[in-house]
Amino acid sequence: MSIKITHDEGIATVLLDRADKLNALSGEMYQELADAFTALNNDDSVRVVLLTGAGRAFCAGGDVGSMSNFDVVSGRKRSKGHHRMILALHHLEKPVIAAVRGPAAGIGASLALASDLIIASETAYLLMAFKNVGIPPDGGAIFFLTQHLGLARAKEIVYSARKLPAAEAKDMGLISKVVPDDQLEAASLALAREIAGSATYALTLAKRMFQFMYVPTLEQLLELEVLAIGGARMTHDHVEGVTAFKEKRKPQFKGK
Repeated sequence: MSIKITHDEGIATVLLDRADKLNALSGEMYQELADAFTALNNDDSVRVVLLTGAGRAFCAGGDVGSMSNFDVVSGRKRSKGHHRMILALHHLEKPVIAAVRGPAAGIGASLALASDLIIASETAYLLMAFKNVGIPPDGGAIFFLTQHLGLARAKEIVYSARKLPAAEAKDMGLISKVVPDDQLEAASLALAREIAGSATYALTLAKRMFQFMYVPTLEQLLELEVLAIGGARMTHDHVEGVTAFKEKRKPQFKGK
């Protein structure tokens, strides 16, 4: 398995353990994470969840090497697997802290934003790089960004596909705290312990109340994602974006 789960005094740590690939999500990892989040939600011994990545990255996104050779039907099935993971995290009733070092890119950024709180190291950044492979954002990215930032700033981040450094993301309100790189584990664990020792059921109720503020629902946005990405996978630009990524060259997009 490419994820590891450890338990310590009410804290469940979910580690993305594919450091050699900057923790890019393989097809199997979506299923593993969905199952893990569901199991943790049903585990009464777990009071808080800490989500992090091994090595120098949180998550570099989906494994681009596996993105080719999809038609609309298989692409829809693939997206549904991604969505099961995001929904399992979003509906996890325990508080979730994302400890982010290095890139949180593509659906890796969605994982971080789906968490309740983000603690980031100074090397961390968010990157909505979807347009670089010719698809719209997935993993609920537009939902989470818009809820945090409003339409104008969310659009700027998606349309520019620029790196959003941790300090700037904190100023925007996306990140709770930025710490030196060598203090990330200690800072995130300290926060997890503080929350785990508090009235976590009250926080569960508060979390549900926060979620009821969202319009439209995440489920509605994810269904629209399936339709949009299914169409995008049929375009020249998607094929060109994936091919250029694999060949380590600049893509030649045609807008079609």
